[in-house]
Amino acid sequence: MTESDVHTLTGPYVLDALPDDERARFEAHLAGCAFCRTEVAELRAAAVKLATQVATPPPPGLKADVMAAIEHVRQLPPLVQDLAPVPVVRRRFGRRSVLALAAAAALVAASGGIAIDQYRGRTSAEQASRQVAAVLAEPDAHTVHGTVRGGGQATVVTSDRADKSVVVLRDLPKLPSGRTWQLWMIDPRQTAHSIGLAAGDLTRVINGSTTGMTTFGLTVEPDGGSRTPTMPAAALIPL
Repeated sequence: MTESDVHTLTGPYVLDALPDDERARFEAHLAGCAFCRTEVAELRAAAVKLATQVATPPPPGLKADVMAAIEHVRQLPPLVQDLAPVPVVRRRFGRRSVLALAAAAALVAASGGIAIDQYRGRTSAEQASRQVAAVLAEPDAHTVHGTVRGGGQATVVTSDRADKSVVVLRDLPKLPSGRTWQLWMIDPRQTAHSIGLAAGDLTRVINGSTTGMTTFGLTVEPDGGSRTPTMPAAALIPL
């Protein structure tokens, strides 16, 4: 791979799609390349914006109404000037624009929509989105995914530089009364540090308790949580 090729890896890097050797080389390059750092931040921001948009489905009868109306619409005759050749205008899209759109779409699909329909409709939605976007935009942000025992998925984005993480829990099974989900960060000595409780699916920014941690854990605990994890864990995801 040539030096110029390294600059094309911003998209795969944001998608966490590089093998370990290429990731290590790109991160070494990223430390000295302001252009790539900017592009990585823009791609992550684009992913957040795309994921927070709300699609509105068309009314069920719209297509049928349009097709029926076409039969009663008279086509206008062409004007003389309409017969003249129409110049073709070719727009050129920069590599950054194309990669931003592609990376945003792929990242949202891969992560299960990391930004954050759980916050939608709350008064704190904008602030929460900004906090998530800030973590995603960190140059050392790293994304991992894992399945939850019994069903569901956990996604964790960590940044040692900011000492913050984003935890996304989706499609978790419903717990019986008196039980709750508890989130943990586990250090190299296998000591578990509680980072909060969850009643079900969530997207949450965790401040602190990120730097140097090796594993994210999810357990089922009694209401109010526990001082230490109850094993076996529902999920243990290496960071």
